Amino acid sequence: MSDLARQIIENLTQVRARIADAAARSGRSANAVRLVAVTKYVDEPAIRAVADAGCRILGESRPQQLWDRAERLADLGVAWHLIGHLQRNKVRRTLPLTSMVESVDTPQLLETIDRVAGELALRAAVLLEVNVSGEEAKYGLAPGDVEPLLAKLPAYPHVEVRGLMCMAGLSSGPEQTRREFATLRELRDRLRSNSPPGVSLDELSMGMSGDYEAAIEEGATMVRIGSALFEGLVE
Repeated sequence: MSDLARQIIENLTQVRARIADAAARSGRSANAVRLVAVTKYVDEPAIRAVADAGCRILGESRPQQLWDRAERLADLGVAWHLIGHLQRNKVRRTLPLTSMVESVDTPQLLETIDRVAGELALRAAVLLEVNVSGEEAKYGLAPGDVEPLLAKLPAYPHVEVRGLMCMAGLSSGPEQTRREFATLRELRDRLRSNSPPGVSLDELSMGMSGDYEAAIEEGATMVRIGSALFEGLVE
């Protein structure tokens, strides 16, 4: 076994143990939380190693990088999630390569995804990104804009909205970060019982390497982890 593979297995073991502990504190099984391995800062050997170690969902922030890697690493048989901002002119090339777009942040993007998915004979799985911190520099729907958008979803038959996604504020401390995660969960819980047919809102994607335990304790079903998986490999 190479040093690279050994280091990633060690890191992954630690991350999974912390996921399990945080899930237990929230009264859930570790199986209720899926790990999205964020690969944007590492090279192909590291991506192959993390896939071989058992990470079957990989996340990329930049569409162009996702295109390149999904095509060149097609033999891995993994699912790719786009977790960063998606411009509408990049939707057509992105959809066939992804199993989920986690970052739908405007009604216009949702409309484009539905139209293109229909043209490609696809059904696109997406999450709605919510700007829970209110920071102007962040993408995402305002919390108050989510419910009106959900009401329009029957007009988008080629999109399957599976839940919500957020990122904690750049300047948020631990307590504020936890409140932001709780805000997303409370929004999801409030909207869930009144969602249109075909909208499950089962997924909550929140938490990264520095705050994923708090996110899980507040209800995350997916956590997006990069640096903690590749510690010792990325400067």
